[in-house]
Amino acid sequence: MSISRILVANRGEIAVRIIRTCRVLGIETVLAASEADRDSAGARLADRTVVIGPPQVSTYLNIPALIKAAKDAGAQALHPGYGFLSEKPELAQACADNGVVFVGPKAEHIHKMGNKLVARELARECGVPILSGSEKIDSFEALKRVVDEIGYPIMIKAAAGGGGRGMKIVNEGNSAALNRVFDEASAEAATAFGDKTLYVEKYIANARHIEVQVMGDRHGGAVHLGERDCSTQRRYQKLIEESPAPNVPESLRGEIHSAAVKLIRNISYENAGTVEFIFDEDEKKFYFLEMNTRLQVEHPVTEMVTGVDIVSEQINVADGGRIPFAQSEVSIKGHSIECRINAENPFEGFRPTPGTITNWDIPQGPGVRVDTHCHTGYKVSIYYDSLIAKVIVYGNDREHARRRMYCALDEFRVNGVSTTIPFLKKVLEYPDFAGAKVNTRILERII
Repeated sequence: MSISRILVANRGEIAVRIIRTCRVLGIETVLAASEADRDSAGARLADRTVVIGPPQVSTYLNIPALIKAAKDAGAQALHPGYGFLSEKPELAQACADNGVVFVGPKAEHIHKMGNKLVARELARECGVPILSGSEKIDSFEALKRVVDEIGYPIMIKAAAGGGGRGMKIVNEGNSAALNRVFDEASAEAATAFGDKTLYVEKYIANARHIEVQVMGDRHGGAVHLGERDCSTQRRYQKLIEESPAPNVPESLRGEIHSAAVKLIRNISYENAGTVEFIFDEDEKKFYFLEMNTRLQVEHPVTEMVTGVDIVSEQINVADGGRIPFAQSEVSIKGHSIECRINAENPFEGFRPTPGTITNWDIPQGPGVRVDTHCHTGYKVSIYYDSLIAKVIVYGNDREHARRRMYCALDEFRVNGVSTTIPFLKKVLEYPDFAGAKVNTRILERII
């Protein structure tokens, strides 16, 4: 391997996750940190830490500072983690322009798949099913024509968006109400992404969110590592993920996998990515939703059921290596569930609860993994995302994993800040979740 030093351009648990794999591979790590993170768990694990700016989020969005840090440190590569700049083609291109290996896909692929309209067209071109909908919508009149054609309910989306911003469900309504929703979605998209372009898709009420972990290399290799069900979400933010997706007919499961691989092969995609689908639970049909051109927060559940270290393979592929296994060698065994632990009060509208952790006692035992950057005395900052840990469990089957997760959460002790642990335990015991009767609206029945 020619990569011997990597700049980790992120923070929190994902920085720790990347550094740990690098240590196993014998690769030195340099952490690019804000002032707030100079003494973080990642900083303690990294071989070296470079402070590149103040505590604000903007520090981790400063491309020139990151490139300078990588070059000054003699790092041959940069890993963006997830969030922040991980899906910004500008960072990937800046790396390429400055002779730094970007541990992720090419800038052109990030750019193409980051625009939901372009990605939708690429999926259509290679025969992957897409929902009925529209191309670019730039006026209320254009929106009205689409609605007249496909009927209600609809989902209005931001072409450059993600994370639920700029997304509006419209079940029915008069022209005035539709016009108001159009104006709200346009304004939200412009504020969040600097691009007010919208498009429309048919809305599936009884839907599941199923995504396929994929990997491509520069030698034409393209494989999938199975799928994850990420339907248990609140306001389009995932709270619980699992692999494999329960209650999917095996023939359809295979079709979903094949569609994901077909898409990345068609664009000669390199590195790790996730192809996301909407699964119509009533019709038992699936449709392309979007592609995330980065490592996902929920990647550990895939690692648990496949035994593949996805971060290690990211580095291998970025360094010019081939995917070291054939599709026929990918084996899915058992079941894995991940719960995201956030510093939020779930009983007060999931209000963020920054503060100092006065007690931190994580669960342990067979089949339990905790990815975190926190410890007793850690200060949960007001500046960053409220994710403080991910609990991942492995079980022989889904019910075994569900019981193991409940026990792990029951064992987790956190004081000083409120967390989502009590709510997650409630979800795990909810009959529909226990019975694998999940869809994207399951939490509406619990909250």
